[in-house]
Amino acid sequence: MSDKIRAVIVDDEETAIDNLCFELKKYQWISVEGVARNGKAGIRLIEKEHPDLLFLDVELPDMLGMDVAIKVHEMQNWNMHIIFYTAYNKYLIDALRNYAFDFLLKPVDPQELAVALERLQTADGEKDSNNFLSDMNRGGEKSFMVVTSMGDLRVLRVSDIGYFRYVSDRKIWEVALTNGSFIPLKRNTRAENLCGYDPAFVQIHQSYIINMNYLLMVQGGQCIMYPPFNNVEELLVSKKYRKEMMERFCQL
Repeated sequence: MSDKIRAVIVDDEETAIDNLCFELKKYQWISVEGVARNGKAGIRLIEKEHPDLLFLDVELPDMLGMDVAIKVHEMQNWNMHIIFYTAYNKYLIDALRNYAFDFLLKPVDPQELAVALERLQTADGEKDSNNFLSDMNRGGEKSFMVVTSMGDLRVLRVSDIGYFRYVSDRKIWEVALTNGSFIPLKRNTRAENLCGYDPAFVQIHQSYIINMNYLLMVQGGQCIMYPPFNNVEELLVSKKYRKEMMERFCQL
């Protein structure tokens, strides 16, 4: 990249924003065009500025940074590189780098930032703004991030998940994995958020969302699933969701 790079920052932490802006001032070939403090404002800012570079916090007050990136990708018709940054520990960062993201750890270390920006300058053009999506869809399978009830981030594949269930006494959603474990999700997770991750996730009941890829049949109002979820008996289809669920099932 030979011309001046136009950058925007989407982050809700004032100290982190100030720190990043301070470091970026050292690079005369980078111009910070704006800052947004939540996902929705960030999307509007990105749509307005069409930046070359986006610094995007992993977790924002209203949505995950991944969700912002996906929404931007849907409207994007220009080349933009994304650098995610987060306060989560370095072990998670190393794991996420396997998906070919550019990641920085908060507070941004000047040397780490320099490495990321040098990589940006020397990009050979083969890695474009769409690669973060294609890498998250290796082998044609989509991956996405969820936030657990403890505030940890987990990267999951669609095939890892059999269903989601709502635990009313704890007022949280849990995700049932193929290994038999359950991951409790953060308290403000909503059913529409879960269904929005992938078309395979369909709500069948106020308290259940299933992965349609594991649905074998519907028998007497009960979803019969493929292994390893074939012994789950709690997945009952309510009248409210039956029509849409059966329509989706017939489309498989």
